[in-house]
Amino acid sequence: MKQAIQLSDHFSYPRLLRFAVAPIMMMIFTSIYGVVDGLFVSNFVGKVPFAAINLIMPFTMVLGGLGFMIGTGGSALVAKTLGEGRKEDANCYFTMMVLFTLLVGAAATAFGIAFMEPAARLLGATDAMLEDCVVYGRIVVAFTTAFMLQNVFQTFLSTAEKPKLGLFYTIAAGFTNMALDALFIAGFRWGVAGAALATGLSQCVGGVLPLFYFLRPNTSLLRLCKTRLELRVLLRACANGSSELMSNISGSLVGMLYNFQLLRFAGEDGVAVYGVLMYVSFIFVAVFIGYTVASTPIVGYHHGAANHAELKSLLKKSTVLMFAGGILMMALSWVLAAPLAHIFVGYDPELAEITRHAFFVFSFSFLLAGFNIFVSSFFTALNNGAISAAISFLRSLVFQILCVLALPALLGLDGIWWSVTVADVFACLISLAFLWAKRKKYHYL
Repeated sequence: MKQAIQLSDHFSYPRLLRFAVAPIMMMIFTSIYGVVDGLFVSNFVGKVPFAAINLIMPFTMVLGGLGFMIGTGGSALVAKTLGEGRKEDANCYFTMMVLFTLLVGAAATAFGIAFMEPAARLLGATDAMLEDCVVYGRIVVAFTTAFMLQNVFQTFLSTAEKPKLGLFYTIAAGFTNMALDALFIAGFRWGVAGAALATGLSQCVGGVLPLFYFLRPNTSLLRLCKTRLELRVLLRACANGSSELMSNISGSLVGMLYNFQLLRFAGEDGVAVYGVLMYVSFIFVAVFIGYTVASTPIVGYHHGAANHAELKSLLKKSTVLMFAGGILMMALSWVLAAPLAHIFVGYDPELAEITRHAFFVFSFSFLLAGFNIFVSSFFTALNNGAISAAISFLRSLVFQILCVLALPALLGLDGIWWSVTVADVFACLISLAFLWAKRKKYHYL
C-alpha cells in the first residue's frame, strides 16, 4: 500500500500528481454536474429558459463566490500556520472560517432573494426571460450557505490531507444533482425551478456532510474546536483570498458584459451560445482550478516552514504541468467542438454551427489560462493577497472588458470569442513580471 501523502513531503512529479488527482477530479465533477443542468434545461425546457439561467447565473455566482474567498484565503493561512508548527492555532483559524461562512451565507441569501428581480432587469433580461431568471435565481440563492460551505470545504479538505474525501463528497453531490435533474425536469416537468432545486439540494450534500465530518473526531490534520471570531484573522484570510472573490466577481461582471454585447450582435441565440461555451469551459478550466486547490496548501506549508528548495521545485514543476495541460486542453477542444455543440443545441442546426465555430476560436484561451490561474493561486499560498488579487483583477476584469469592448469593433462577433484569449496573453505577461519582481523576497527562483 502506498504511504499517504503529507504536506511536509518532497513532491516529485508523480507525488504531486497523485495528491492533485482527487481535487482535479472533484472540480471536474463539480463542473460536469453543473453542465447537466444546462443540458436538461436546453433540451427539455427550451433555448429561452436556457438563456435565462445563464443570464442570471453571474449574480448568483458572485454571492456563492464569497465561499471561495474564505476557503482559499483561509486554507492558505491555515497551511502556513501548520508549516510553522502551530497546530492548535491552525484549528482555531479553521473553525473561524467555518463560522464566518455560516454568518456570511445567511446574509447573502437574504440579499439575493430580495434583489433578484432588479438584478435580472439590470442584467438585460427580456420580457420572455425575466420570470425564469427570477424563479431560478431565488431558488438557487436560497441554498447559498450550503454552496459557500461546499466551496470552503473543497479547499480545506486538501489542507487537511484528505483530498480523496473531498472527491467523495463532490461525487455524492454530483449524482444527487444529476438524478434530481432527471426527476424534476424530465420527469415532473418543473422547468427552471426543477433545475434550481436540484442544484440547491446537491449543494447541501456537498456542504453539510463535510461539516458533520469535521464536527466529529477524525483522522485529518484539522478539526473544529471552541474558539471566537477574531476580526484580524478574518480580515487577513479574506484579504488573502480576495483574488478568488475577484475572479468570481470579475467573471460575473464580464459575463454580464458579454451577454450585453451578444444580445447586441446575435440576440438570444448569442447568449445561448455563450452559455454553452461557459458550461464546457468550466470542465476544462476545472482541471487547472483543481490543481491549484491541491497545490495551494502545499506551497503554503513549505512557505511557512521556510523550505525554499521545495518552493523552487513546486514552481518549476507546476509551470511545466500547466503549460502541458493547456496544450492538451486546446487540442481536445478542437476535437470536441462539433460533438459538444450537437449535444447542447443539436435541435437547431444553425445555432449548433455558430456554437461549434465559437468554441473552436475560444479554445485558444486554454493555452495560457492554467499558468495564469496557478500564478495567482501561488501568491495566495504565499499569503500575498495583493499580488494574487492584482493578477486576477487584471486578467479576469480589466483585460477582458477592454477586449470584449474593442475587438468586436474590429472582428464583429468573432471579436467576442477571441476576447478571453487576448486577455490571457496580457495576463501572462503580468504574471511573469510579478514572479520576477518577487523572486528575492520568496526565494522561489
